[in-house]
Amino acid sequence: MPLKMLIFILITSFTLGGCMSKSQHYYATGDHAAMIREFDSKEGFQALNSIDLHYLCPSFLAMRKYQKSLQCADELESRDKSSVNALGQIFTPSILKVRAYLIKLQTYLDTGDFAKAVEYGEKAYDLAAQGGFSMFTGMDGLGIDILGDLGLAYAVSGNREKAREMIDKLDQYSMSILRGYVFEPYRQLQKIRIAFALKNYDDVLSLCNLNEGIFDGKWWANLPGHRFSYSKLNMSFIKAKSYYESGNIHTADELYTRLLNTPNISESSDIYYYSLADLGSIRLAQARHSEGIELLSKAVDEIELQRSTIATESAKIGFFGDKQTAYKTLIGALFAQGRYKQAFGYVERSKTRALVDMLATKTNFAVQSGDERQVRELLTKQEIEEQEALIGESVSQKRNTRGLIIKTKEQLKSQAGELASLVSVTLMSVEEIQRLIPADETLLEYYYTEKDLYAFVLTSQSLSAIHIETGTLLEDIKDFRKSLGDTSAIQHDEIAKRLHERLIKPLASSLKTPKLIVVAHGALHYIPFYALRDDKDYVIEHYSIRMLPSASVLNYLRGQKPAKPGDILAFGNPDLGEPKFDLIYAQSEAIAVSQTRPHSKVFLRKEATETALSKYGDGFRYIHFATHGEFNADKPLNSALLLAVNAESDGRLTVDKLYSMKLNADLVTLSACETGLGKIVNGDDIVGLTRGFLYTGSSSIVASLWKVDDLATSQLMVRFYKELDRSDKREALRTAQLETKKQYPHPYYWASFQLTGNAQ
Repeated sequence: MPLKMLIFILITSFTLGGCMSKSQHYYATGDHAAMIREFDSKEGFQALNSIDLHYLCPSFLAMRKYQKSLQCADELESRDKSSVNALGQIFTPSILKVRAYLIKLQTYLDTGDFAKAVEYGEKAYDLAAQGGFSMFTGMDGLGIDILGDLGLAYAVSGNREKAREMIDKLDQYSMSILRGYVFEPYRQLQKIRIAFALKNYDDVLSLCNLNEGIFDGKWWANLPGHRFSYSKLNMSFIKAKSYYESGNIHTADELYTRLLNTPNISESSDIYYYSLADLGSIRLAQARHSEGIELLSKAVDEIELQRSTIATESAKIGFFGDKQTAYKTLIGALFAQGRYKQAFGYVERSKTRALVDMLATKTNFAVQSGDERQVRELLTKQEIEEQEALIGESVSQKRNTRGLIIKTKEQLKSQAGELASLVSVTLMSVEEIQRLIPADETLLEYYYTEKDLYAFVLTSQSLSAIHIETGTLLEDIKDFRKSLGDTSAIQHDEIAKRLHERLIKPLASSLKTPKLIVVAHGALHYIPFYALRDDKDYVIEHYSIRMLPSASVLNYLRGQKPAKPGDILAFGNPDLGEPKFDLIYAQSEAIAVSQTRPHSKVFLRKEATETALSKYGDGFRYIHFATHGEFNADKPLNSALLLAVNAESDGRLTVDKLYSMKLNADLVTLSACETGLGKIVNGDDIVGLTRGFLYTGSSSIVASLWKVDDLATSQLMVRFYKELDRSDKREALRTAQLETKKQYPHPYYWASFQLTGNAQ
């Protein structure tokens, strides 16, 4: 018998033999759905033996059930006795811990928490190093997993030196002849992944060319779903992407064209849309504009089929691309062609996609409209279909699942439109948006990239657009915010004029109404638009402004609220456990505000809790928070209002919690919040909080861009609530700000507050 055939038989017997347990069989064949159905029981993970648990945890990861994968890993980590599987392999407590750490590493890598990924990768490495990696003899390349996955975590977190060190250690990793035959392709793959994540494209191409064909003909090459299976499709993408990023556009063109002509390429969705987007960019560079726009449009359509931000296939090979790049390139191409209506449509889709991405891991939404039972059934159905799309093996399976996903999304949209817009990109035409713009208002929407700024002006009857050079825009915004913090100086005036010159003046001829709806984007979320000025006046003296997170939100703004027994529910100066966080005037403000209406209730210090909000929130027309805010641009769902801690709550009213609440308030005021005058990131921290309150059913939110002087804020807020008896919310806020401006002329005192949502 030839040696090669003998090796094949030995390996196949070892891996797929009849003595396998069920969990090992599911693991080997990648049948994650069957694994979870069989072993994720009501009795919990504690009821499973260590072997079944070891094989179960990766299935939660593969199905993007990240909370479950972490819980499973926690239980696996706690096991302190050795176990033996059906093939006689010994799983020591150290091996179980290492596997648990790797599950956590991969989970945090998928969800973008690279620091946590590194933390658990280092734990796995340190534990393995104690035994010189000898503990992994016969353990299916677990040592290669540690070095490769930790190297990838180092690479994406920016630690290039440590990532290169893992490549060196992979080079030095010793294996027997038999195991080398099996795992050599996998070792080379790990090196390629790390180099690819490091964007060392010359090294990637060198490794790919050196190992050409190494993935062909192996015993596991055609095992569907097996963790070692590695398709030529992935290698083709790596090579095309490496040539593209290296500037060899000609070769990249050839490889991407060949890749996109591969039968059933669309079934590998993330490889498909990244390839479409890159080839679209190449076509634009070749001045083949129509082809480029068509390819980019297909890429965006593909992106929007998925809820999750995770690119499962490309993440496995070390590529974490920004899906917003496809939108940016497409919007720029359409704008250059004068196709402003289409460009605006993709701007709205881009912003909706960003929101869907932010909420991608959330499942427990409050159902604000439609039949709650049916809506929850549709949400569950959509989640199951998306998971089936991940693991579908045949082309027909995947196509059928795609069709089901599209149908379910349409059903969800008809039942609960706003909720549907949080879990998928729902489309509104320009004409539909224009019908929602009142005749006496003009909508001004910005789309900002590092190099370009596009501004669109919509009325109920017209659309116009201009391209604005960004120049020093970002630096001006940062300087403006910093200058506002120095109330003894006037340097803010000149910067305010520069920003007005760039953002307002070029559009002045199109702004024919005194009422504006402003939709900011990116760094522009940090601009207090009322404080911009020309040579004579501030914007507040000529325009009345309300903000929106996107134009399509007009479709979901709540109108007249049902009568409620309470007027104002106020929370002031919660006890945060540290005297330095006390806001004395915020406490006075909450009391004074509540006294402007007869049927009001105020909670102060230790009584100002999330529990009180949950108990009383739905019974009041207005809800007022005079408390600290904590903003997180990297994880907007963790941005929070800080309330007092009690037995029922941790004191953090997070954005994540808001999407699970029903308040149905006519107005929510966030008075003492702050993002920091010098902090400019992507704006997701600000828009996340206001958008969250809109989803609770609240019609309008008044929020501050920075924590202003306590006394000035208290006076402004009291005047605001009194003005609500005479005018709508937008005019009431503007009047209160103008009155405050008379006493405190510097914009620091009066310009921080913005109204988001419904003006009525």
